[in-house]
Parts: sequence; structure tokens; C-alpha cells
Amino acid sequence: MTQALLFDLDGTLIDSDPDHLVAFQEVFAPHGIALDHALYTSQIMGASNAMIGNRFLAHLPAEERSAVLEAKEAAFRARMSATATPTRGAAELLAYAEARGLPRAVVTNAPRANAEKALAALGLAALLPLVVIGGELARSKPDPLPYLTALELIGASAEMAVAFEDSLSGVQAAVAAGLAVVGISTGLSAERLSAAGAIFAVEDFRDSRIYELIAAKAAL
Repeated sequence: MTQALLFDLDGTLIDSDPDHLVAFQEVFAPHGIALDHALYTSQIMGASNAMIGNRFLAHLPAEERSAVLEAKEAAFRARMSATATPTRGAAELLAYAEARGLPRAVVTNAPRANAEKALAALGLAALLPLVVIGGELARSKPDPLPYLTALELIGASAEMAVAFEDSLSGVQAAVAAGLAVVGISTGLSAERLSAAGAIFAVEDFRDSRIYELIAAKAAL
């Protein structure tokens, strides 16, 4: 059986939620939608654009709704390019996995253009050759399909794989796929992530428990 490490992107490999919030505020304001941090955390964080459009822009025609969300992503990419830095310890963990031949993938609800630009800006693209986009599948997170798809493409066993997530919907998706989940507490507390199903939560990838978990999975 093959071991694998599967990473969410926004809020996990990169603390991008502040830039996402500002971009959403910019495009929502002309439509009379006031978005604060609490509403962003509860209704947007970890959700796909289709879900976000249904929640906030259902009053708009489908074409206009898509245009608003595309404008948001363009605004986010413009901000992100100047501020992108990986979560502490991410590059070291990926190098550790590369040296040991552990397959790795990004599993995200972000649009592919965002994911590709973020990984390039972070300098992590070569270490994360597989990117699974929830919006390109029949169902996105919190459905387990994106994680199940990544496992199938890698040829990995769920019981030997570890997922890293920062959102409730992401943790739920990974747990439903049968994965051990490490919560990354960039936006939510360790308690909320653990309540959603994470086996433990960390501030960043430097926590030694991550390496201990990977070693324990390798011994299965």
C-alpha cells in the first residue's frame, strides 16, 4: 500500500484568508453585501465558488453571478502575488516527503488559476505535481470526492494517507474519505478543527507530531 500526503491550499499551505476576505468585500459591496470576518469564516471559508454564489448572489442572474465571482478571483490573485509566503514548515515537510518518495497532492476548492499561481508564487509547484480541483469534479468539499480522486490518481491507501486542512468543510471531506487529518489553525481554533474530526491541530508544519504521524502511518 502507498502512503501519501494531501494538502489543502488556502489557509493551509498559505495563509491567504485575509486576502480572500478583502477581495470578497471589494466585489460584494456594490451589491449591498456587507461581509465581515465572522461571516467569512462561517459561510465562505473552505466553500466552493458555486456554494458561495448560491449563498450570497442567488438574486443575480447566473451570468452576472459568475462575473462577480470571476472578478473576486482576479482581485485575489492580484493581491496574493505580492504577499505570498508559505505556512511555516511547509517547504521543509514537502522536502522531507520528496526525499522519502512520498506522493503528494493539493486538494482544493480553489479555481485552478488560483492554485497554479499560488504554488508558483510560493515556490512549491515542483514539490506538489498533482492538483485536484473540487470545482472540476461532480462534487467539491465537503464531499469526500476530491480526496478520493486524489487517492485514486496517486494509487494510495486512505488508511496510510494524511491530509492537512484548515476549514470545517475540508476536515469533514477528508475524514469522510477515510483519512487521518491534521488541522492547521490559521483561521479556526484547534478545538473547532478537532471537533470536526482532525486528530490534532497545529499552528504550522513545524510541529513534531506531524512527522511522528507520518512515521506511524508508514509502519502500518
